[in-house]
Amino acid sequence: HFYVVESTTDVSADVLDARNLLGMDMELQQDASEPQILIYHTHSQEGFVDSVPGDNSTTIVGVGEYLTELLRDRYGYQVLHNTNVYDLRDGELDRNRAYSLAAEDVKQILTEHPSIEVLLDLHRDGVKEGTRLVTEVNGKPTAQFMFFNGLSYSKRNGPISYLENPYIQENLALSLQLKLACETYYPGLSRKIYLK
Repeated sequence: HFYVVESTTDVSADVLDARNLLGMDMELQQDASEPQILIYHTHSQEGFVDSVPGDNSTTIVGVGEYLTELLRDRYGYQVLHNTNVYDLRDGELDRNRAYSLAAEDVKQILTEHPSIEVLLDLHRDGVKEGTRLVTEVNGKPTAQFMFFNGLSYSKRNGPISYLENPYIQENLALSLQLKLACETYYPGLSRKIYLK
């Protein structure tokens, strides 16, 4: 009911042990004196059907800025929003190296701000033409979203050593707990958690 597992990976019941994932305390301490959350965009050039060329406020970067403001101003968290561009090389869209380039900056940011506990790589979902992933929240049409977890595991080859992720359990716990909170307060707002 909560997950979509991408066909190239696999996940075992012990990895998705609900008692374990729900038993982990994923709550952030609201100490706004130091950064707690980092939002960044591996694919900063992702836009929407109504995005205005050259206006980042209408792209996924604008969504990141809005989320940053909400988390900071409404909920009191200290949030860093990294708007660096990783998917443009010499003026051309190039997503092949974007994750490696972003990883370098993220590691540097975490070195400078070890207080950061949550990293969000915010993306726009790529869907087929004509697909509208919209629900209603408080009488307003609202875009649905999904949580995405990388498992660093290939169905064909097993663990992917060059994609080491020592925080898989914590990441799964956070996304499941956030998904359940979404279902409690805004049923249908979040889609199934995508595992790849």
